Amino acid sequence: MSKPVGTGGKAVLTIGHMAGMIDLVALPLWVGGLMQYYHFAPEQAGLTVTVFLLGMMASSAVLAPLFNRLPRRQIAAVGYAVAALGFAIIARQPVGVGSLSTMALLHGMAGLGAGSGLSLVHGSMGRTDNPHRLFALVNLAAAVLGIIVFATVPGLIARHGASILFIVLSAVMGVAALFSALAFPDVGGADVPPAAAQIEPTADRVSKLIWVPIVVVMCLTLNQAMIFAFVERIGAARSFTPGQVQMTLVWLGFVNLVPGPLAALLQKRLSPMSVGIVGPLCQGLLALTLSNSTSFLPYALATAVYVSVVIFSHTFLFGLLSRLDPSGRAVSATPAMTMIGSCLGPALAGFVVAGVGYQALGYVACAVAAVAALLMLWLRIHLRGATRENRHLFA
Repeated sequence: MSKPVGTGGKAVLTIGHMAGMIDLVALPLWVGGLMQYYHFAPEQAGLTVTVFLLGMMASSAVLAPLFNRLPRRQIAAVGYAVAALGFAIIARQPVGVGSLSTMALLHGMAGLGAGSGLSLVHGSMGRTDNPHRLFALVNLAAAVLGIIVFATVPGLIARHGASILFIVLSAVMGVAALFSALAFPDVGGADVPPAAAQIEPTADRVSKLIWVPIVVVMCLTLNQAMIFAFVERIGAARSFTPGQVQMTLVWLGFVNLVPGPLAALLQKRLSPMSVGIVGPLCQGLLALTLSNSTSFLPYALATAVYVSVVIFSHTFLFGLLSRLDPSGRAVSATPAMTMIGSCLGPALAGFVVAGVGYQALGYVACAVAAVAALLMLWLRIHLRGATRENRHLFA
């Protein structure tokens, strides 16, 4: 039976989300550290991070269909603990390309653990009274974490090497494991939450089309990972100073405070369909700007707002998915759909950079954005026949 989730339970879900999504914050430092300190080639660094994301995707894909039959507290706690252990061991590995296979194996282990915890966090969020608003607020918390990471970790890496990043990741996962073990919320069994019990018949009809917003999320996160993984390296290639690049990332953290609350505020004013069309197009234009600009200001502005477009768009798509499938299974697969895109991004970007150069990343991102926008446009046209009282879902 479904149970209400109090403030404490939502706080635990917030911590779990911050830990599970920290790869979106750490990607530029992660890939940059592997290249600069471990001397990995671009494709090696991208593939190593991709193994972590593949692990997240695999565990989420397995657990999401079983969401309502799992001991969620125990699995979330153990999952984050495994991720913490994996990163702790990574931090002790010797620097150099000779550790590539071991690093990849440990990244996979950490990804399996983090994906398990995050899948149950997102599924539980989908069964709360207002999943859209909660997802918006947890992204605000993740943005605060991003500010802290970008303001402190680059300096620590410069003094102590890239292993410090993995110590930070291990600590974050450890905190999530502890809070999950102590107070992971009980959102009930397989029944539909009361807030969604009266969901419209139209949503039942379109649930067969749920793959469309899922693919759009994959496109958003593919572009996110592909560009953001190399944003620090792009800055270095354009001869921007390390201080300029770090300041840009710090400002990015502050800008990321905006989309979560803004998405919550505009929940009733914007259609997820419209956001799903415009968001990817904006993302593509920003990617083109930051990957091709030789001047610091356009690069900095595009970088600073790049992630916020993904956060804002994903919040509306998360809310749409939670309404189309109130059981929580679809949103429990959020890590899988997110990581399918994210795991391909660094590897694809690495090969593009190695073969063509950084400027080609923007054009690839525009092509992916066009696919996402066309899919949402197709879905919007397909659902033109929605009844008036349900049109706010699909307008």
